[in-house]
Amino acid sequence: MPQSNAPRKIYDVCIIGSGAGGGTAAKVLTEGGLNVVMLEAGPRLNPDKDFKEHVWPYELAHRGADVGAKGRLQMNDEFMAPNGFWDIEGEPYTTAPGSSFRWFRSRIEGGRTNHWGRIALRFGPADFRSHSTDGMGDDWPITYDELSPYYDKVESYIGVFGSKENIPNSPDGVFQPPPKPRCTETIIKKACDHLNITCIPSRLAILTKPLNGRPACHYCAQCGRGCMTASNFSSSQVMIPPAAATGRFTMIANAMAHELVAGKNGKVEAVTYIDKTTRTEERVYAKAFVVAASSCESARLLLNSRSVSFPNGLANSSGVVGRYLTDTVGSSLAGYFPQLEKIPAHNHDGVGGMHMYMPWWRFGQKNEFLRGYHVEFGGGRDMPGVGNFDGVCSEQEGYGIALKQKCRSSYGTVIGFAGRGEMIPNEKTYCELDPKVVDKWGIPVLRFHWQWGENEIKMANDMQETFTSIIEAAGGTVYGHTRRGPRTKSIAGSGAAQGDTSDDISVGGAIIHEAGTIRMGNNAKTSVLNRNCQAHEVKNLFVADAAPFVTNPDKNPTLTIMALSWKTSEYLLDQARRGDL
Repeated sequence: MPQSNAPRKIYDVCIIGSGAGGGTAAKVLTEGGLNVVMLEAGPRLNPDKDFKEHVWPYELAHRGADVGAKGRLQMNDEFMAPNGFWDIEGEPYTTAPGSSFRWFRSRIEGGRTNHWGRIALRFGPADFRSHSTDGMGDDWPITYDELSPYYDKVESYIGVFGSKENIPNSPDGVFQPPPKPRCTETIIKKACDHLNITCIPSRLAILTKPLNGRPACHYCAQCGRGCMTASNFSSSQVMIPPAAATGRFTMIANAMAHELVAGKNGKVEAVTYIDKTTRTEERVYAKAFVVAASSCESARLLLNSRSVSFPNGLANSSGVVGRYLTDTVGSSLAGYFPQLEKIPAHNHDGVGGMHMYMPWWRFGQKNEFLRGYHVEFGGGRDMPGVGNFDGVCSEQEGYGIALKQKCRSSYGTVIGFAGRGEMIPNEKTYCELDPKVVDKWGIPVLRFHWQWGENEIKMANDMQETFTSIIEAAGGTVYGHTRRGPRTKSIAGSGAAQGDTSDDISVGGAIIHEAGTIRMGNNAKTSVLNRNCQAHEVKNLFVADAAPFVTNPDKNPTLTIMALSWKTSEYLLDQARRGDL
């Protein structure tokens, strides 16, 4: 049989994952002159086909609720952008006895940036020095001042609206003008002023002015359903197109990464992946590798990359891969505001998310818990979603015209509040390979161990007290008979999931802010990566998602993922130019 003598193609860089970190790395590296190949576990994205922000309920079968109403209150119903799943057929994960954890995974170009709430908050100076501040956890090996220029680059390129406020540990950024408050937000703002709770314009990655060929938001308020105009940020529409335009970018879609293959020189030489279309195992070669598959998926890839040199997983002689897993502390509550019944019907849309929020206002004070949280809120007369009226019959009496009038008068009278706080890493919370379970591709799956600490429980209780105080100060009453309020547009858009909370604190993973499984640090015995997100033990291996995070502050992680990826990519570029990889 004739043998092929075709030379093996070796790319400069292989990126695994196309989300916030992977997309940013692709843009920076290709524009810097490197030839890049990207593996994406799902299909390519076509906004004109896949996004449905202007589709009406009557245009879809079952009005978008799916067969048997399975689509009710799901983050991946027929109205939403194709963002991912809580459960993927044939790709399970497990939880250890006594643990509860929910893992939201995306399998499409752009990953979870296709649905995130676009909340773009910088970590503050103290967030990088938390151990020095209160003695818990560890400090980052970099400072805010070192990452600040990269925050500037990301914000200037993607567009973030906000306002200059000079709030301690909530740094200002490069902002476009924020949209004006809605009437519901002015009500809450007045109550917050009365309670001395800081309430300011939100900071979201949504354009209010044209930027880099992208038009400003047209205020349809449907961001969670995608954005054909790319007025809100997604990696698939903002980072990957300029990378492709260089002619130095190749994407391999439907490619499930299996193993990073280390060569005799101790460096990674290839990645094996399953071609989901043909169900065959393929291999891609490169000089350097950037893992950006999301915190837990990236940890899984390293743990599955075993060899004689790395029997516990690639770059894992420290045993740290999978450890220090964190998620954001979440708690929610809603209030009913009778004064909103008297507000005439009006266009309430704005951007697809909150126009105002509450940064941590007690920073520097002595509290019953360490660290802090911010508050997201929203409600009012927005576009009804699938399942919005499921509870009408249990809440309202009557039928016919009287029932319709009551529904109209009460619609938009609820405002929901969601706290988002910092979790301190603990030794009982981590992910590892399940020794018995594999997915349909034959790849060992993750098993999660999860336990909230006493600090997080105290924080969630404080959130509930804060929400109640604001609701009452604004002339409302706590909604329903439990402390858990219904989902609102802004809460759902922030990353909260159905089943967001159990009692007063979120289920682990439910806020979709996993971080810290491949942490960075100066000590190779207690960390996997150095200050440049480069593996201590494998010189040509880099990580560019939230896995390198040392702490998981109350600020949503996406902006920091991109800033850190930009910084890492510039370092990689410099190493490549020097020939040091």
